[in-house]
Amino acid sequence: MTAPFSGTHIRLDIHPVHPSAVTAILTGPRHRAAHALLTTHGFESTDQHTLVLTRIDHEEPYWANQAAQALAADGFTTETSPRLRAAIDEEWTWANYPMPWCTREEIREVSNEAQKLYDDIRHGRLVIHAHADDGQTTVAVGTYRDSGQSVHLYGEDHLRQVTGTFDSPAQALDSFECLYGDTLRPGPAPMTDTERRTAEARSTISTPAAQPEPQTETVPAYAADPGDHDAILEQFLTDHGDWEKWRTFSDDTTHAIHASQTLRIERVHEAHPRETAWTIAAYQTPVSDRIWHLTATGATPAPVLQTLLNRLTEEDAWETAIGGPITEKSVTAATRPLTDAGWVHTVDGRWIRWENRQGDAGVQFDAFAAQNPNTTLATWTLWAGPGIDRPIWAIHASPYTPAALLASFAEDLAHGTGARQPSPSAQRLRDQFTTTRPSFAPAFPRTQPIPRR
Repeated sequence: MTAPFSGTHIRLDIHPVHPSAVTAILTGPRHRAAHALLTTHGFESTDQHTLVLTRIDHEEPYWANQAAQALAADGFTTETSPRLRAAIDEEWTWANYPMPWCTREEIREVSNEAQKLYDDIRHGRLVIHAHADDGQTTVAVGTYRDSGQSVHLYGEDHLRQVTGTFDSPAQALDSFECLYGDTLRPGPAPMTDTERRTAEARSTISTPAAQPEPQTETVPAYAADPGDHDAILEQFLTDHGDWEKWRTFSDDTTHAIHASQTLRIERVHEAHPRETAWTIAAYQTPVSDRIWHLTATGATPAPVLQTLLNRLTEEDAWETAIGGPITEKSVTAATRPLTDAGWVHTVDGRWIRWENRQGDAGVQFDAFAAQNPNTTLATWTLWAGPGIDRPIWAIHASPYTPAALLASFAEDLAHGTGARQPSPSAQRLRDQFTTTRPSFAPAFPRTQPIPRR
């Protein structure tokens, strides 16, 4: 007996413009039935043969896979593109998630409830009467059309949740005004960046054509893609025979040491983009204590990483390997490229900061850490992202890190360029650093000024 949907084909693929969204292209005699079933799984129609799945929690690959399995069980022929399959198999988590006790599945459940609230608002099932700013995020009050139940909402995007229920709009509004009267505004809040992107994904696909070739764009070095860190290390070791490497028994870490045994590299291969993936350390002799060191996170851009490795091979590397006490002169030398480029210079107690005009990259000097060589605090922090408290990538350096190396980094931040290519994982990485709540650095007493040489 012929299967009822034999000949109907569904191809699932990454959206050609918005890399976190998923498209479904339908062909065959029963495509209308497939169309109807896909809508029950969150897909929305752009025409009779094309649907789009786009969500505020960026979990489209997971839910697209669930839809594909359900459709295959019903007898439809489903095809998942290699790009989408890679995204489905990819493991990732939200950085700085405000409920760190949740498992990955529990996080997905929370974000799916937020997705339902977003859909209810967007489709008019939940009418928002007013919104406000509570100092950390957006809050709102609304009423469901069908049940008449009113609710208080807290948070945005994948973190939105119901915090209170009321029997009538009047009760909900009265309570909301008591809590947030100073910042209360009528109607729904403006669309977030994530909501705007999901709306664009539903409207920008026009044909079921093959995916366009990824377009590489030239961006400042601090905003470039990380590239393949393992390949960069392998090329470095191939080009410089005076370095020797070995991997740990578990095969998760590579160590490289110079023939002099005074410069060493540790590369952690499976580190999270925000966690330490590189440690560079310098020693005065092969058996002495560490003189200076720096760490770099897994999302450090390829141009910045190349600068780091290249500096280790230059002729003056050994002269600067030992480093020296920090003085006002050495701080000025390390940051001159930033000053010359017009970066904003501020002093906040123990911290001296340089930030670019856009506020998405900077360098921080900690005067307290600089005067305490044995502290575990970073003296220098180089970063890029929404803020130093939630960077996309960061480099942390100890007190005696050579000023010449820091100046090379500063030159990259101020004037360097690199390549960036759209990808689902890179887009999710950038999104997650713009949707989490900000954290705040603790206050410390003012310390003594940097000693003059």
